[in-house]
Amino acid sequence: MAWIHGWLGLLAGWILFAMFLTGTASYFRPEITQWMQPEFRAKPVSSAHAAETAVAHMQRVGADDLQWYVYLPDARTAVTRVFEQRKPEPRTPRQRAPEIVLDPATGDVVHARETRGGEHFYRFHFQLQLPHPWGRWLAGLCAMFMLGAIVSGVITHKRIFADFFTLRWNKGQRSWLDAHNVSAVLALPYHAMITYTGLITLVAMYMPWPVTANYAKPANFAQAAFGTPTEREAQGVAKPLVAIGPLVADAERRFGARVATLVVRNPNDAASTVTLYRHANASLNGRGPSVTYAGSDGRFLEGAGGVGPALATAGVMLGLHVAQFAGPALRWAYFVLGLTGAAMVGTGLLLWTAKRRKPGAMPFFGLKLVERLNIGVIAGLPIGMAAYLLANRLIPAETPNRADAEVATMFWLWSAVAVFQLLRPARRAWTEGFAIGAAAFAAIPVVNTLTTSRGLPQSILTDDTLFAAFDFAMLAIAAMLALGAWRSARSRPVAKIRKPQSETVHA
Repeated sequence: MAWIHGWLGLLAGWILFAMFLTGTASYFRPEITQWMQPEFRAKPVSSAHAAETAVAHMQRVGADDLQWYVYLPDARTAVTRVFEQRKPEPRTPRQRAPEIVLDPATGDVVHARETRGGEHFYRFHFQLQLPHPWGRWLAGLCAMFMLGAIVSGVITHKRIFADFFTLRWNKGQRSWLDAHNVSAVLALPYHAMITYTGLITLVAMYMPWPVTANYAKPANFAQAAFGTPTEREAQGVAKPLVAIGPLVADAERRFGARVATLVVRNPNDAASTVTLYRHANASLNGRGPSVTYAGSDGRFLEGAGGVGPALATAGVMLGLHVAQFAGPALRWAYFVLGLTGAAMVGTGLLLWTAKRRKPGAMPFFGLKLVERLNIGVIAGLPIGMAAYLLANRLIPAETPNRADAEVATMFWLWSAVAVFQLLRPARRAWTEGFAIGAAAFAAIPVVNTLTTSRGLPQSILTDDTLFAAFDFAMLAIAAMLALGAWRSARSRPVAKIRKPQSETVHA
């Protein structure tokens, strides 16, 4: 079990570290997106009003579309996001229409810089910037390795509770073992929950054979399992949509909660439908119910959400993983626990090298490879994430395809750091990597102040809570990385300790 624990953790460790770090940032992805579009200030409006303004806009620009997907604003999201599915042109490949971002109060297009915002960290967390479905498959494989490492680690760790209270500094391998144990045991229930629920959310993709064996089409399975609205073919008879606001108000009365999303199918057709979905923060179940109305006259057609216990359990697991139900305090608790997951993986990788480094001996190739990969990922990824945020402020707002340029900046700089550290001694590379990361995160509030009217001083004076909190968070991360640089600069090689035969050391 100790052998399994060490090698499962090593082989998937670098990807798991990236998944933990970007997934932890994703708990605040709406707030990150707001910060990355400083031109727009949120104006609180009701869901019904936001839906009405969005539909009015789409009637002007896409009245003959096949479908409209409208994501309404809430307390954490400032804008209305619309995706339209257009009718395919003859002999023309189908292309996805660009996202439309609207002011919820007026329905006007928001003239803010193009960005993927916090959604980039969220998507990278389980897709790893790879084509579909390969990124999700790789993330799922690493999550399976993680689950195996957790179980085997618990089995091999005889003093799991005693070692929770033990953290010895400047003791070489022993210190890394203590740090790994504490970060693992501190949030063990969270680590097990977040790993298992992450696998369950995509289990139908990882194990599709029961669905394909029992249903002719995936849509049939979705209808039977999740109660998705019945698809109705367009009749080709023009009939205008009813007012959307009363439908939203009726749906919120039925849900007892706010509406998050509306889907209009075949708008302005006699067979048009309007489906409204409950907001995920209303329940621990991440798959909320929906109601469907006839778009031509507003008749209630059907409601969905009465699923069986197995699917209700799966919905709760999804809710536990994405934590959309969580309020501010619980969301911060998720954030801190996510950081302990990244620390657990990172210290495990460092412990692997500490156990195999012998004083005075030439390190073998595998040890040097793992050490350089550790530096490139543990020190390099935070630099890349800071570069993504800095690029949002430094790339001109009118630049074409600037959202892609922001993402590219993250990966180019991360790659540059990973290559540059190969030219430096390992101990110097750790110190310099953490120092560069500290400087990059410390620069974010400064650059924000110089390039926008919502810098830290202005945010404090105008009670702009989100922007002030974001800048303070960046300074706190910079301080943590600066502490890491200082500690690595002061560290000295320590002789490898001998351990009694009965005591298990795992990575």
